Amino acid sequence: MSKKIEIDEAALKAQLDPLSYEVLRKGATERPFIGEYTDTETMGVYKCKACQSELFRSETKFHSGCGWPSFYAPTENDAVTLIEDRSLAPRVRTEVRCAACDSHLGHVFEGEGFDTPTDQRWCINSVSLILESK
Repeated sequence: MSKKIEIDEAALKAQLDPLSYEVLRKGATERPFIGEYTDTETMGVYKCKACQSELFRSETKFHSGCGWPSFYAPTENDAVTLIEDRSLAPRVRTEVRCAACDSHLGHVFEGEGFDTPTDQRWCINSVSLILESK
């Protein structure tokens, strides 16, 4: 299970650009097709920008065409926390948060017909991630 990490909000806000902070700590979303990692094919490990916990690996990244980096699975099941999101009611989505620091990452969708081992699309904001190249 992921170790819980306490976030110093003032220090994190000073360290991050405003959009990264709004996404990670306030649940905002970056605009589609602008993110640094949307189309990258660099091999490596994607970590939480707030706490540096490992979340995804490049081997599970795929091009979904949705405008955000897409993965078909997290590194470990306990790397993330899933929360029911009714903010677009009546539509219900599943929010993805970092299990270690509770930062907002994006949403996961199922049953869209992608040719992936899980038939899931983990739609993650680029600004919530740091890519550590292999």
